[in-house]
Amino acid sequence: MTDLEFMDIAEKLLRTVERSCDSINETSDADIDNQRSGGMITLTFPNRSQIVINLQKPLHEVWMAAKSGGYHYRHDGSVWQDTKGGGEFFACLSRDASAQAGMRLAFQQD
Repeated sequence: MTDLEFMDIAEKLLRTVERSCDSINETSDADIDNQRSGGMITLTFPNRSQIVINLQKPLHEVWMAAKSGGYHYRHDGSVWQDTKGGGEFFACLSRDASAQAGMRLAFQQD
């Protein structure tokens, strides 16, 4: 994968996370604050816990830090997979965001 290809699909992932937060906030009481700064998004929940998602351009990875730990994801040609076999990015984000929000939340790839 070239740097340009990585940036295209990584930016799509970040935009999808932002749109998902907006949709979740419109349809639930989750009240997730999402702040974007360049290649990083910080999700802040009402209990002040956070999930941070950021791009690691030199490695062609997306990293996620949540209360449950830190995760590295690489695109396998169709989805972002955890580099240690922990699952697909949006499933893991949904799991961790649900745990931190105290309610079921669903983040999905476009």
